[in-house]
Amino acid sequence: MKIATGKGSISLVTLIAILSISAVVSLPGLAISPILSDLDKIFPSASELEVEMLESLPSLLIIPFMLLAGRWSITYNKIKLLVIGCAIFLISGVGSLLSRSLIELIVLGAIMGIGAGIIIPLSTGFIVDYFTGDYRVKQLGISSAVNNLTLVVATTLVGWLAEREWSYAFAVYLLPAVTLILIPALSHTTPEPEPSSGAQHRQQELNKSIIVGLMLFYFAITYCSLVVTFNTSYLVDKGGMSDTTSGVIISLFFLAIMAPGFILNRIIAVFGDKTNLWSLLIMGAGLAIMALCRPTALWLIVGVVMTGLGYGVMQPIVYDKAATNAPPHKATLALSIVMSVNYAAILLAPFIIDGVDHIFATSNHSFAFGFNAIITLLMAIAAALTYRHNRVLGSDD
Repeated sequence: MKIATGKGSISLVTLIAILSISAVVSLPGLAISPILSDLDKIFPSASELEVEMLESLPSLLIIPFMLLAGRWSITYNKIKLLVIGCAIFLISGVGSLLSRSLIELIVLGAIMGIGAGIIIPLSTGFIVDYFTGDYRVKQLGISSAVNNLTLVVATTLVGWLAEREWSYAFAVYLLPAVTLILIPALSHTTPEPEPSSGAQHRQQELNKSIIVGLMLFYFAITYCSLVVTFNTSYLVDKGGMSDTTSGVIISLFFLAIMAPGFILNRIIAVFGDKTNLWSLLIMGAGLAIMALCRPTALWLIVGVVMTGLGYGVMQPIVYDKAATNAPPHKATLALSIVMSVNYAAILLAPFIIDGVDHIFATSNHSFAFGFNAIITLLMAIAAALTYRHNRVLGSDD
């Protein structure tokens, strides 16, 4: 079976190999999520700092190595970079599965961050290399969907494994083995050059103003959406619901982010250069519902689904704009720069949310949703006023 790329075609196995990279990039830090509350029992002598390092160190190392991988992609073979990144990730995953020491897990988590940092920009970089135009937008949407679907499935699997033995949770870190097995399909399929009519050929160098704008925009929407993962459990508790309900609602959030990826081209065909505008309105309305409505399961589900749908449309569009505002040989570098702010937002969001609560002297967890809804709706107003000529918020023609 052949898959059209806009430059020709590739085999289905090659496409699966590319998408398998997208499945890997959502994993760092995942394994410890269902066992956080048990860490004191598992490691009774662990300090608070050590526990925080176990959570944050992978992301701290992902960011610089993402940027390095983007730079290396210009001069080094991307297949070799992928092999190195997957091998580092897999070795640290095997070590984590076998480890019984917190210090060992911290060190292995740091090593995993290095491997993940190398892999992450390649997950979209290969799509940019092999696809162009609407075909690229479609595959970036599917890549985003695969990423989030993996997150939902892996979270469920990790919880099930951790109930049997906490260390089994780290088995999800063995997934890069699948990518390593499929890499020969990539190495035997050379991407066709970007057509002379392609959008990337209008760029001689990185369009720095657009790249910076995309970074700011992506950071803002990621930060605003992260309040769902950080604060929803408090609203669930306030509504007298169970932890299981909280898990289901947050899973629906990731499923909602995933869903638009499969029909992204159709969404863009309907909304055109207003796509980001409508996505911001939907996302802002979802956050406002969670802030203003009584915390019942129904309203929380409506809120997280709307927030996830809005974000799920905008994320792959940001990636496509990053790629098309760089010449072909620097597309992966542009993607690494823009994608790095996703991890910066993950690291900083808890501090920003806590800082806003202190500034406004509130301990009401609904306030964070309302504050982020206002930010999102202000961006929607900016998009409504500028979408015809703003290549970040609106048209990229």
